[in-house]
Amino acid sequence: MSRNLSTSMQVSKTVIETEFGVVAAQHRVAAEAGAAVLAAGGDAVDAAIATSFAIGVVEPWMSGPAGGGGLMLWRADEGRAHALNYGMRSPAALDPKDFPLSSDGTSDDLFPWDAVEGERNVQGATAVAVPGLVDGMGKMHARFGTMPWADLLAPAIRLAREGLLVDWFAALNIASSTRVLAQDPDAAALFLEDGQWPTVSGWTALADKRLDMSAMARSLQEIADQGARAMYDGDLARMLAQDVQAKGGSLSADDLHSYHAFFSDPLSFEYRGTQFDVLPGLTAGPTMRDALAVMATRDLGDTPDGAAYGAYADGLNAAYAARLSTMGHDGETRGNEGCTTHFSVVDKQGNMVSQTQTLLSIFGSRVVSPSTGFLLNNGIMWFDPVQGRPNSLAPDKPCLMNVCPALGSKGENRFAFGASGGRKIVSAVTQLASFVADFDMDLADTFHQPRIDVSGGDTIVADETLPDTVINALRDKQPVVTTKRTIFPYAFACPAGVMRRAGKNSGCTEIMSPWGDAIMENKEPA
Repeated sequence: MSRNLSTSMQVSKTVIETEFGVVAAQHRVAAEAGAAVLAAGGDAVDAAIATSFAIGVVEPWMSGPAGGGGLMLWRADEGRAHALNYGMRSPAALDPKDFPLSSDGTSDDLFPWDAVEGERNVQGATAVAVPGLVDGMGKMHARFGTMPWADLLAPAIRLAREGLLVDWFAALNIASSTRVLAQDPDAAALFLEDGQWPTVSGWTALADKRLDMSAMARSLQEIADQGARAMYDGDLARMLAQDVQAKGGSLSADDLHSYHAFFSDPLSFEYRGTQFDVLPGLTAGPTMRDALAVMATRDLGDTPDGAAYGAYADGLNAAYAARLSTMGHDGETRGNEGCTTHFSVVDKQGNMVSQTQTLLSIFGSRVVSPSTGFLLNNGIMWFDPVQGRPNSLAPDKPCLMNVCPALGSKGENRFAFGASGGRKIVSAVTQLASFVADFDMDLADTFHQPRIDVSGGDTIVADETLPDTVINALRDKQPVVTTKRTIFPYAFACPAGVMRRAGKNSGCTEIMSPWGDAIMENKEPA
């Protein structure tokens, strides 16, 4: 992958400290929507809701109203963290017998499960799980929101009415999935030209090609007018279920009606004097805790050298061994895991949100609901199609997610980190946490520091800019592949985070992300 790339180009992102609030998101326009809410007097919760819906419009292949996820919320006035899980579930009418194993070996998508006939667990309406995002945002707004619900959806509705701007990076994402998008007429009509060719931006900087998102705009307006439960109890729910069933899926109106996101106490633990609060349950939060527990027994030294990265590898290998044997067996990932989004928010009062949401695969099930305009998830792929395992496919069952939104505090330093990238997420968040906890890095150094990826396989993937001493120390443990941090595909997870130190806030996103940015609330949108 690296042979064709420049060896002299350097990429960095500027991190500014401010007394104002900050939103760090994988898409600058969505971050601007959240920052505008902060400027209008909203707090971190209001900004997160606005960012959540906006990013589902401008980055629809990553997340959206038909997806799910989870978040961590820090309430400064309470001095405590809250966990909110809005993960997906399998439909109640799903029958594992409808997903017979084929003789084709393993799946070609994110997880090398035993292949299912017709890839029914990966592609198409049969792969659609019960979405949770909209109810999650509704639950958070009902408990903590300060601004009117409709005002928080207004930026997303405006963006949907304007249509999705297809620049070179959007065109690249669409082109990567053209073949599978063409298999659904409604997805083909939305994302492709003439139903079969990738929609591309013009070769000049003045090109302004947009996708028609008007159907999504109408659905978002209905959710804004009637509340979050319109997605689950109203006409929108009925139309969504009818669309999925017409295409062969099992999602029903009853599934939607019975769905409820839920708050819980966080999974809290201490690591070398730093307090962490992560999402509990069927997430990557327990995996992060287990990795840090191993690292706590090791001497990482004064700088992140071979000893530190060796500890990262040992901790993550041990944590993934526990995850795959007890929480679910999902094998070794493959391909481009650009299938999730993460953003983090901090406001002037010090409230924080670390939020991850996803469709699972890039473009989810590659199916669009024509009545709602929503691109649908493929959450069924999270389950092992082989029966008798901890994470085997079954009806009315929560999905085992890779999301790992995390909150941390060390003295006056408080931070909210997370990432997108499938099983690469916990590897990234664990290392980012260590850079702050073990080496007192500020946000800029934390996000620019090279990382490794250890995701349960036999091989360590290492940033080629790491010193030879680090690479050699890792090779003493297991095989190592070195690579660049690139724009596409991502060899490592794509993080976003905010930090508050001595009353000043900062934010940063993955340095290679061409859309990702941190926006201050007092900065006028471009």
